[in-house]
Amino acid sequence: MRHFRVVRAACWLLLLLVGSWGLPATAAPLQAQWSFRLLPGDAQLRAHPQLAGWRNAQVPGAVHTDLLAQGQIPDPYVGAPEAGLQWIGLADWEYRAQFDVDAATLARAHAELAFEGLDTFATVTLNGQPLLQANNSHRTWRARVDGRLRARGNELRVVLRSPIRTLLPDVQAMPHKIAGNYPSPYGDEPKDAMVGNFVRKPGYHFGWDWGPRYVTAGIWRPVRLESWNAQRLTAVAVQTRTLDVARADLEVAVEVESAAVGTAPVQLEILDPDGKRVARIDRRAMLQAGDNRITIPVTLQKPRRWWPVGQGEQARYTVRATLAPGTAEASRIEQRTGLRTVELRREADRNGGQGFAFVINGVPIFAKGANVIPFDMFPARVDEARIRRELTAARDANMNMLRNWGGGYYEDDVFFDIADELGLLVWQDFMFGGGMQPGYDPAFRANVVDEARDNVRRLRHHPSVVLWCGNNEEETAWKDWGHGRDLTAADPVFAAKVWQGYVDLFGHDLRQVVAEEGLGVPYWSSSPSNDLDEKANDSTRGDKHYWQVWGNPALPVTAYLRETPRFMSEYGLQAWPVLRTLDGIIPAAEQRVDSPTVRAHQKFMAGEGNQRLLKYIEEEYGTPRDFPAFVYLSQVMQADGIQLAALHHRVSRPYTMGSLYWQLNDVWPGASWSSIDYAGRWKALHFHARRFFADHAVAALRDDGMTRVSLLNDRQQGLQATWRLRVIDLDGALRSEQRHTVALPPLSALEVGRFADADLLKGADPTRTVAVVELFDGGRLLSQQVVYFMPAKALALSRPTIDSELRADSDGYVLTLRSPTLVRALWIAFDGLDATLDDNALELVPGETVTIRLRADADLATLRRTLRLQSLADVIR
Repeated sequence: MRHFRVVRAACWLLLLLVGSWGLPATAAPLQAQWSFRLLPGDAQLRAHPQLAGWRNAQVPGAVHTDLLAQGQIPDPYVGAPEAGLQWIGLADWEYRAQFDVDAATLARAHAELAFEGLDTFATVTLNGQPLLQANNSHRTWRARVDGRLRARGNELRVVLRSPIRTLLPDVQAMPHKIAGNYPSPYGDEPKDAMVGNFVRKPGYHFGWDWGPRYVTAGIWRPVRLESWNAQRLTAVAVQTRTLDVARADLEVAVEVESAAVGTAPVQLEILDPDGKRVARIDRRAMLQAGDNRITIPVTLQKPRRWWPVGQGEQARYTVRATLAPGTAEASRIEQRTGLRTVELRREADRNGGQGFAFVINGVPIFAKGANVIPFDMFPARVDEARIRRELTAARDANMNMLRNWGGGYYEDDVFFDIADELGLLVWQDFMFGGGMQPGYDPAFRANVVDEARDNVRRLRHHPSVVLWCGNNEEETAWKDWGHGRDLTAADPVFAAKVWQGYVDLFGHDLRQVVAEEGLGVPYWSSSPSNDLDEKANDSTRGDKHYWQVWGNPALPVTAYLRETPRFMSEYGLQAWPVLRTLDGIIPAAEQRVDSPTVRAHQKFMAGEGNQRLLKYIEEEYGTPRDFPAFVYLSQVMQADGIQLAALHHRVSRPYTMGSLYWQLNDVWPGASWSSIDYAGRWKALHFHARRFFADHAVAALRDDGMTRVSLLNDRQQGLQATWRLRVIDLDGALRSEQRHTVALPPLSALEVGRFADADLLKGADPTRTVAVVELFDGGRLLSQQVVYFMPAKALALSRPTIDSELRADSDGYVLTLRSPTLVRALWIAFDGLDATLDDNALELVPGETVTIRLRADADLATLRRTLRLQSLADVIR
């Protein structure tokens, strides 16, 4: 069964790649029996002699997952095993594939093995002879195997050297070190000589403040055997030259590898989103030996454009290129793409600032979304279902942009296929997560250029990709965190060399690759930055990361209201996963804020992050009575704070044109800034995001005794709307009410009023009074927000008496809720069960009925018995 699963996974990846990347028709996954072992002679064999022999392996995979499958290590996520597993990253490993080759493949003139992911320092041999050496996990490595294959008994061996042991001697020998990221707390690597930024490997494997340190190795993407005769298609690229509602002028480049000078027929077809052929062009191409590029202009009338979600349809065309159609040597590439234009608009303003706005098909888009980190510590475990779950959740929370953060890996094509389908814009970092890179080393730079070219070419046809960004936080670290200052003080000549290497790599090399291969998608050198302008993290120009809330100096969340950037690409507050997720990894006896296992799953400030969490919880909400209350209140705090920030960004449109909070997802089940936990369960923040990122929303922001009310419209159509402001007691008694009609312009944030506390309260007790602001389209409630005049811990909230009714209908279940008093931060759960709710983490306004739809794999009686309703008044001491 293990071999069957390996082949099935590889075949699925092959179909994905053929459909979207365009592989020769004679490409196939290497169907092999894989095994692994500790490399003979490795020092770790003294402690682990049982790993001297060959054991079954899974490819794609990783050493850690193979060891887990073989019962050699505990689950890396359950309990606190991390310290005891660091030996894995210090070891050298060997993988072996034994395979046969069919007669048709052997008969072809040319053959090549392609390795999509070798992690990382790999020496590969075939049938005892050297094949290739690799040193970059992010690249595709190819080796010709013409005449080296046999029909039976081929053996492929891959030796994977420890990146720590490989690089550490040279790093330690440096008189002055360049800055790394997170030092290891386990002694496997010296804290003053970190190797992570010298190796082209996912940076998060070395640990981050939201994930563990597992420096793994393995063959993490498929190995393919490709064979062909005279020619093969290698790529198709569609460049949009002009595009409007009436016409699309395209330039299609078809790339062919030929063994010799000659000619070959090439056929190009374009199918519209409904599958109807709208263009066919036949050419006879003149070919030189080697790589050839055939450019074919195409014009489409009345094209259907691809739009981000909320702005139009996600129309995708199919481009089909065939080499030598109708012959035995026919080779075809078929890929889907969308027609859209993209601009990063950076208009100067009268105050010396400069905007930062994404413009799609001529329409400025306010970017709403989150940052994405890897979905697992071990990428080969991430399947299409997992990616679809998280990206669909992003779309369902009214997001239209995701930023793929630079400390992980370039996602599989399926990530971008789903983003294309859902209408999610993708800001794509190159894989540099922090610290400083040795860009002064020409070999390092050349390696990165090859990596960049591989991945830009692989992903360029996806309409969702609207930005390539050089790195995450490296420029601001050099300029603002002391990295450049400290190195300059120690060795000014070396510091100047390091900075020039940075400028060469991120200011020139990667920019040039994107210009040559990216089909018009803009490039940005770092995040945050103003593209190598003097100041890196500036609120008036470029994009902004803001961590003075949560990070040092840990300002209160109201400080978000005083930070107004051009584009907020990172900000965040931490929270724990849903308690049901934690129950699977932390034993009940260990569920305490200060327990060793809880601390092991809290990576911020080396496990001290719970004290930071408690600071924010206690400032606003009070002291949690127990660990479940702590988990619940961490989510309430996170949701309320990020809502405040996101709405402030939205009401600042068009000065501010983006709000991407940190972060969407989790890499493992631990404390983090995510809104979706590792198990896919929505935290309170994600339910709030569905409301505060809605295309039509009300924003009532209270600060220093004044509430500013704005109405938001992200659609291209205006809206005739009504908004209402009520002041009520906690028991629902109405104190005042006003209602207004308004013409809400398209693509706008419209301020409609400012209200002092004294004018709203009119002498009422602020601990027993709230304001409710609502936006209506006719009689339909679009958005509602409750404004509080006091910190939550000061409110005179009573334990609620909630009337609930749960019934079944044709689409699942319907839950109706009603309370005679105000209920704050209501959390709906079912003991021991999972249920998918279309709303949660909400306020119940007195006397009003809330209807929630839900789905669950349980009967009505079980759901009624296990229903649990929790609110703020239930959990504070």
